[in-house]
Amino acid sequence: MKNPERAGRMCPRQFFSVSENVKYLESAQLEALEQAFIQWRDAAKRADSVRARLRLWLIFMLLRHSGARLGEVLALDDRAAFSSVANTVRLGDGERSREVPLSDAVYAEVVRTLESPAGCGLRGDFFHVDPGYFRRICYARGRECGLSRDMVGPTVLRNTRAVEMLRSGVPITVVKEMLGQSSLDLTAPFQRFTPQDAASIMQKSLRGRTSARNAFTGHVVDIRTDAVMAQVVLETRSGLRLCAVITVDSLENLDLRVGSPLEATVKAPLVNVLSCDEHPGGSACNRLCAKVVRVTDSPVLTEVLARLPDGTDVCALISAESAGAMDLATGTEAQFWFKALSVVLNTG
Repeated sequence: MKNPERAGRMCPRQFFSVSENVKYLESAQLEALEQAFIQWRDAAKRADSVRARLRLWLIFMLLRHSGARLGEVLALDDRAAFSSVANTVRLGDGERSREVPLSDAVYAEVVRTLESPAGCGLRGDFFHVDPGYFRRICYARGRECGLSRDMVGPTVLRNTRAVEMLRSGVPITVVKEMLGQSSLDLTAPFQRFTPQDAASIMQKSLRGRTSARNAFTGHVVDIRTDAVMAQVVLETRSGLRLCAVITVDSLENLDLRVGSPLEATVKAPLVNVLSCDEHPGGSACNRLCAKVVRVTDSPVLTEVLARLPDGTDVCALISAESAGAMDLATGTEAQFWFKALSVVLNTG
């Protein structure tokens, strides 16, 4: 099946906003909080401390990956709640009872912890801890990574999982079921579209295909013009800013203004790669540090695929000689840069 984004069609998840009343974590914040929990868990020395921290760590993991309510996780009977047939956890009761799938990695973490020496002695009661104590542990881990207490509680983790699912393309009706909500009215605040966003999505669905490997979606935050050219700054939902230079005529044809939804694309051959500590000269104002996830070599060209902190992929085609000199490999950090003139803007 072809990826609709690669076919040049706008996925709704690229444009929706979240209600201002919903507190949730972006990818970088979530990763920082998870790392704070891991460091705290691993710092335990005494056997009783190791057991206590493993319990709280696993509660955090289930909240983070299932979208469950805190009370639902604390009420789990670990002997019967998990199914290895489809790697699921059964949450809630009555009308809210549901099977929520977990990733292979998370399910393996659950099984490994429950079957460890620390978990075996608590079977049936592993998740039965004081909710106030768990909240205090969350607040402490939040302070360690610079998050306020109103951004690290169980409700924020639940909201974050809902937004994460929607941004991954999960239909809102499925998200409602996974959260155990009784009405779509409760799920609606997680996904909202402005009239401009809705129009752009519909228009983009009618567009032709594009060969550009790099696509960044967001909204216009700044426009500067002279008599001939215009500089347009786009900001993605994660706060990444990209600069494009187009003609004033193109600016008028696209009807761009601050707040307009926008997609910026860059062809892979126009993206250069350097180490993160190097500084390209000239007019390359777009510079992105990313972690390499794949290097595909050929005698002449090398394709370098990397991932930004917010999960967006960036791709470059560079000479095989340059790639060899840089010794690029999966997991290394590299700087991807391109000129503002190389950015193509699309509104629909």
